Amino acid sequence: MREGPLAQPVRWQRRTRRRSWRLPRRWWVAVLLAVVVAAAVVLLRRPVQVDPVVAMREGRAAVARGNYSAARNHFLAAVQAAPGDGAAQLALAQTWLLLGEGMAAQGALDRAASAGVSRAVLAPWRAAAAWAQGNDEAAITAAQAAGDAPVAVRAKAMALADRGDGAAGVATLRALLARTPGDAAAWTDLGRVQLTLGDVGGATQAVSRAVALDRRYPAALVLAGEVVRSRYGLFAALPWFEAALRLDAYFHPALIEYAATLGDAGRNTEALAAARRALAARRDSPQALYVVAVMAARAGNHALAGQLLGRTGGALDGLPGGLLLSGGVDYVAGRHEQAVMKWRALLGTQPMNVPARRLLGAALLRSGDAAGALDVLRPIALRADADSYTLDLVGRAFEAQGKRDWAARFLDRAANPAAATASPFGQDDSTAVLAQAVVEAPGDPRAAVALVRGLLEEGSARAALNVAQALVRQSPGAPAAHVLEGDVLMAERRAGPAAARYARAADLRFDQPVMLRLVEARVLAGNAAGAADTLALYLAQNPRNVVARRALAGLQRAAGDDEAVDTLERLRADLGGRDTVLMTGLADAYTAAGDPASAVPVARAAYRLQPMSARASDAWGRALAASGDAARGATLRTKAAAIAPAG
Repeated sequence: MREGPLAQPVRWQRRTRRRSWRLPRRWWVAVLLAVVVAAAVVLLRRPVQVDPVVAMREGRAAVARGNYSAARNHFLAAVQAAPGDGAAQLALAQTWLLLGEGMAAQGALDRAASAGVSRAVLAPWRAAAAWAQGNDEAAITAAQAAGDAPVAVRAKAMALADRGDGAAGVATLRALLARTPGDAAAWTDLGRVQLTLGDVGGATQAVSRAVALDRRYPAALVLAGEVVRSRYGLFAALPWFEAALRLDAYFHPALIEYAATLGDAGRNTEALAAARRALAARRDSPQALYVVAVMAARAGNHALAGQLLGRTGGALDGLPGGLLLSGGVDYVAGRHEQAVMKWRALLGTQPMNVPARRLLGAALLRSGDAAGALDVLRPIALRADADSYTLDLVGRAFEAQGKRDWAARFLDRAANPAAATASPFGQDDSTAVLAQAVVEAPGDPRAAVALVRGLLEEGSARAALNVAQALVRQSPGAPAAHVLEGDVLMAERRAGPAAARYARAADLRFDQPVMLRLVEARVLAGNAAGAADTLALYLAQNPRNVVARRALAGLQRAAGDDEAVDTLERLRADLGGRDTVLMTGLADAYTAAGDPASAVPVARAAYRLQPMSARASDAWGRALAASGDAARGATLRTKAAAIAPAG
């Protein structure tokens, strides 16, 4: 029997199913991404190979553009790639000096010396590094050893000026510029010294030459901004600082001036951003921390202001601004003895600083030293134009001593301060001493200023005028000279000529004291419109200035302008309602504007602050009378007349 296929034995075979190892597309993407990340990590860990020749070329190009921060980074890369390259170390040191970093420059110079750069090549830069670190004596010694190299001569001149011999610094720089008239850095240094001496006109000419020679020199642009700020105001200066920052966004001096100017102009958010960039450029910069601390104090956060000042490591302890702010932080915290110590140190350097005297007097009174408070406040309280706050402090000091009769006199004056013409603040030294100081420093206008004020204090107006006019001829670019001539003319009651002198001063330095003098002289000369124009121009650049806004409100009220209400209301929003003079003025403005309903509560608040103030009583009485309450109004006005019969 034939076997068929079915009869054949069955071969059991396992049929295996083929599996597909093809991954989903998203898995492949993930794997590829992981490979890329791993490769990137490997590459990042591998040190980047820097060509020092390329880094040096890029660094020099950045210097030429005025971007010193970028240049520093390029030169740092060059020295890291070739630490033994003396030329790279020297270039780095020079860039550190352009950035104002003296200690870092000194280190780079030392490394350049180790790399073989000659002592003669390094000598001028060592002088500059010594000056940048604040070591004036070492800078002068090093400069003398370096010969007539411009960098060394500039360092010597700046050191002489910082040491107090500004006239010698100016002479040194002028001699250098006679040899190198195209040196923009030397012109900038000359302008800096002249501005410090008060010669704003000379500083203007010098910095104009510097900018014309090199518009990519950030230091010249910063100085130009400072000069413009002094002459014209805050907003006019901002474009100059911005121009410097367009060259180098992290140029520390420009950031500091920019932040401070923005803060004074009320643009706090931008000021804070600039200060933070300054801290990024220079870690724990005392100047940047100070700017932020000032803004914190203005916002009422004195604890934060104190913390920020603490981070400066005492770098601001000897500076007027640091002493003023630090003392204020201590005073608010109840540390009156510390505030006294700091404000007394401030007065030691600025004896004519009236606000500092007020603060010191208040701190002494709070600390229990009534006699000390009287001693400090006496020069202000004896003036005919003494302010009510000072007079109140003096009255309280006499009360603390048990001298109630003297206390009553000053408290009465505080309640009804006189609207007297301001007189120049006196000098502590005799005119003989002041005259000798002029002989010893004939090129320093500050000595002549002190002499004129001393002559005015002793009543020698004619002699004071002669000295002031001689000073104007000698230093026509010094606003203080024109101010002094105006002060003497005002003392002789010649308001018209005095206004002309103050106008010349305002063209050189349009600050608050000059503005107030010019406004007062124009008002007394019968030029109310000119006085209003002066205030408007000043407020256009300094919109937050309280004194100018008060003066504007006074002119508006005198002219019967209802805008006085808005001006005073904005002041009340900023200052609060604890200022009697402000509140009485606002009440009078409302009454004059025909709105007694608004005047009555304001006048009542002023009266409650100072019930014995004739002005507050009169303002409330007139507001009540205008609102229909004639009886009560008459009673209050009778009280005002009894308190101040002549007012």
